[in-house]
Amino acid sequence: MSTVSDLENRLGRALDRIAKSAGALKATAPAAPDSAELDALRSQLEAERAKNAQLSERVNAVRQRQEGSFATLEKRLARMTEQLDLQSLEMLRLKKANTKLIEANRQLRDSVEAKIIEPTTINRALVAELEALRAERAAEMAEMEDVLGELKPLISPEDANA
Repeated sequence: MSTVSDLENRLGRALDRIAKSAGALKATAPAAPDSAELDALRSQLEAERAKNAQLSERVNAVRQRQEGSFATLEKRLARMTEQLDLQSLEMLRLKKANTKLIEANRQLRDSVEAKIIEPTTINRALVAELEALRAERAAEMAEMEDVLGELKPLISPEDANA
């Protein structure tokens, strides 16, 4: 039985300590802020909210400008890639035509050295030269398209009509 009474005593002392601590907490509780201080804090909070709203608007405006710029740059990159592909194709065609022209001229030279000039050799040389000239013209046209593509944004509609 003595253990039960010991436990009751210990429990009683613990409850007394808890009561004293609770009383001390009530005594040290902060005083309610006065209404002037509360109003000042509320006005500061509203000012900060207004600043936050302005900054959010600015961030949204910057984001929209960046997205617009990004879209414009993507379109320009796509156009330039297309132009580069076209130029690459024309340059490849030009190289092939020049290779044929070189071969036709070599055959023509060999025929002249052998003093046997065949009309088909002359015809092949002329066809190769004509094809090389057409390929060169197509490459120049592709280059002009690139130049015009870069100049179009710089020319205003009023200037184009004048």
